[in-house]
Amino acid sequence: MSIIPIITEPNSILRKKAEEVASDLIPDVKQLITDMIETVNNAKGIGIAAPQVGKSLRIVIINTEDEPMILINPVIVSHSWRKVIDEEGCLSVPGKFGLIKRPVNVKVETLDENGKFIKFKAKGLFARVIQHELDHLDGILFIDKVINYTNDVQL
Repeated sequence: MSIIPIITEPNSILRKKAEEVASDLIPDVKQLITDMIETVNNAKGIGIAAPQVGKSLRIVIINTEDEPMILINPVIVSHSWRKVIDEEGCLSVPGKFGLIKRPVNVKVETLDENGKFIKFKAKGLFARVIQHELDHLDGILFIDKVINYTNDVQL
């Protein structure tokens, strides 16, 4: 296991749409997944996407209460009509925090670290973190969606 440097804005990889991981290549990304878990835990983050560690792949790690959840090629297939505004920050945009409006609930389809198809529902903070991390896979940063900065620092 090793900690990978976290890419910070501005960096073109953060603005690129990440590539899907072919199911036959999932064994090849196991070490990257292990290193991403180590990296997000070291940074005391809730989640991290592969582009944040310099890999343009559709892989996300979400720290849940129990254990890290690995999402490979995740897709939000539906979301609640109801949205809520809450504060977000990002390991790739250090020192910046802002209010973002996002759906309260999402349904996700993804592959796990073994290439098994799973689908699940997420709500509250868990749903927010998933949406934030999946934005990274499409080259979108939270600063692109900020309604108001909460620490009076603007880019």
